[in-house]
Amino acid sequence: MVTATTSPVPHPPLSGGIPGPIPTADHLVDAIRVYYPVVDETQIREAYAFAHEMHGEQLRASGEPYYGHPVNVAWILIGLRLDPASIITALLHDTVEDTEATIDDLRDRFGENIASLVDGVTKLGKLELISARTQQGENLQKFVLAITKDVRVLLVKLADRLHNMRTLNFISKKDKRERIARETTEIYAPLARRIGIQKICAELEDLSFQYSNPSAWVSITRRLQSQRDNTSAQVAQMSRAISERIMAAGISARVFGREKRPFSIWRKLERQAITFDELADVYAFRIIVDNPEDCYRILGLIHTSWRCVPERFRDFISVPKPNRYQSLHTTVTGPGSVRVELQIRTEEMDNIAEAGVAAHWRYKQGGYDYDTVSGGDPLEMLKPLLEILEFGGDPDDFLEHAKLEMFQDQVFAFTPKGKLISLPAGATALDFAYAVHTDIGDDCVGVKINGRERPLRIPLNNGDSVDIIRGGDRLPPRGWEGMVITGRARSAIRRLIREVESQEFEKLGRAFVDRLLRREGLKGKIVLKDARKRLGYKTNKELYIQAGRGLLRTDALMEALFPGQSDKSAESMNQRELISDKTARLFVRGSGLKSNISMHFAQCCSPLPGDRIVGVIVPGKGVIIHTIDCELLAGFEETKNDLIDLSWTPQAGVESASIGRILATVIHQPGALAEITDAVGRSKGNIMDIKSLTRSPDFFDMAFDVEVLDARHLSHIVAAMRACNCVVAANRARVQNTNEDNNNEH
Repeated sequence: MVTATTSPVPHPPLSGGIPGPIPTADHLVDAIRVYYPVVDETQIREAYAFAHEMHGEQLRASGEPYYGHPVNVAWILIGLRLDPASIITALLHDTVEDTEATIDDLRDRFGENIASLVDGVTKLGKLELISARTQQGENLQKFVLAITKDVRVLLVKLADRLHNMRTLNFISKKDKRERIARETTEIYAPLARRIGIQKICAELEDLSFQYSNPSAWVSITRRLQSQRDNTSAQVAQMSRAISERIMAAGISARVFGREKRPFSIWRKLERQAITFDELADVYAFRIIVDNPEDCYRILGLIHTSWRCVPERFRDFISVPKPNRYQSLHTTVTGPGSVRVELQIRTEEMDNIAEAGVAAHWRYKQGGYDYDTVSGGDPLEMLKPLLEILEFGGDPDDFLEHAKLEMFQDQVFAFTPKGKLISLPAGATALDFAYAVHTDIGDDCVGVKINGRERPLRIPLNNGDSVDIIRGGDRLPPRGWEGMVITGRARSAIRRLIREVESQEFEKLGRAFVDRLLRREGLKGKIVLKDARKRLGYKTNKELYIQAGRGLLRTDALMEALFPGQSDKSAESMNQRELISDKTARLFVRGSGLKSNISMHFAQCCSPLPGDRIVGVIVPGKGVIIHTIDCELLAGFEETKNDLIDLSWTPQAGVESASIGRILATVIHQPGALAEITDAVGRSKGNIMDIKSLTRSPDFFDMAFDVEVLDARHLSHIVAAMRACNCVVAANRARVQNTNEDNNNEH
């Protein structure tokens, strides 16, 4: 029989951030009897009364009686079906820390076992995990020692943290809320995942996300609601179709839907650098069956009914996760092209997936205890942390290694000074540079990983030592955005590109305005204030940028500078012969050029289509074409009427090829030249000449003349060369020779 519902997987009892009715002792006893009918209720009631008495008139920030907190912690653990000792520990866990009760008092009234558990939880409560680095390492050592003695200490502490997070909104100080949320994300949620309690881990992550990044949380929840409204019909149709096919096959199953959690969505968006619309698993159906054989039968049924997404299939039944998670995962394309993920598992697999180690408490030898036969050692997932502790080393080392162990879905790499940097899995060396500091990312020109030069795009592995090589030229190569996966790096690169472009356009615009004025026979500084006002610009910089971008026409600028004189200038300009695109030589056009004039490209700056260009009239040589930012143009600043505004024809870069020169420093190693030529070839460049300029035992300085379409094409090839393992640095060549070679015709 198939039963279906589209409601999400329920949270533990009393979920929510507002105070509710405090469960009574009768409520606790009745709830325990559901899974342990012969429970001795005497100690439960006594512990309840003791907590009520000791906490007395104490109130929480929410205004509810303080004793309600330990009662709600106990209620959460009952939702996990833990043993009575854990429930009693939850009821008493704050009495020693917050009241006059002592461990000896608990030992006398409730026995050594309960007293020991309460003592462990009390010690954990005294640890401030977010503190100075060394202190944080020492506290985490104590934390691990405490929880590895008895896993129930951790379970009580996780339930304690969960209830505190549910009521975190009642804490008035924003910085305290953020600290607690960050601590929960970095320590408690990973520990919950480590021992397989997904139910608690998921809620801790979502609650922390709500306070640590509220704007992102609001954005994602709104998008979820919008998508829920738009796709509810298709999802409901898919649910019915799945249930009908399972029923027709005669398989007994439960089918219910769930929606991907906000924190999980945010983590995936940030890690994979994708948009919300590109998510493939916002909706999922969980299919619960009686045995593993039925899991595979339903998988075949699903794949023969809908088109599956091959790379989205995972078999965690035959290969369980380290925390014993088992399930079949597949994604199919349902009605309306909505992608839907399906998780197929048995009842026991589902229980283990949600409750982890807590799923194995059951009747054992007349009592209620952890079943090590079916569940294994409950501390097994925490033993790696204990082993790291046993290896010795200072607290800093332990902190780094412990986090590496807990955050397996993240990458932790180290700076040369040993600082730990956490990144999403798949992050690159360039992500690392920006994670250390924005300036380091901006200045990054290369990287050494574990002492060896590597490409910036290479994904990092846990434990890598990353040394960022910095340079002075803040000019990100094209394609940098595709080399990072973190939002921080991506936004920083975009900001840098905008800044560099603005600086370049300002420089070009300034040169354009200055040369325009000199061409009109004007010397000295011209005040642009009045012209700016006429043109509607607030600063000279804005005017220069617009001129550099080509958005400010020459006649408009002249009219703004000298009202009434622009007509005369225009008349003078119209007297000059203008050549058409069809008769333009070297695909270059401009005012003052005659069709029979001799033109040459200057080798000092090697102009390419896409560069801003000017012409210099050299007697006996004709017009030498330079890029507008060429350093050699400074020598012509004192002359008159020797600079001509030039531009490329539309055919430039389409119907012709140009030669660009790249200077590169190459590691002296076998196969280096082959790697470079392959990179150039894949970028659709054609190497025309290679020269070795200088050499040393380890490195070569080389010049590559490459046939390209335009300046952008050359930039792509430079970026491809920089990504080669054997290339230390690569840049477009500028001034090579200031002698007469500059005037040689191409």
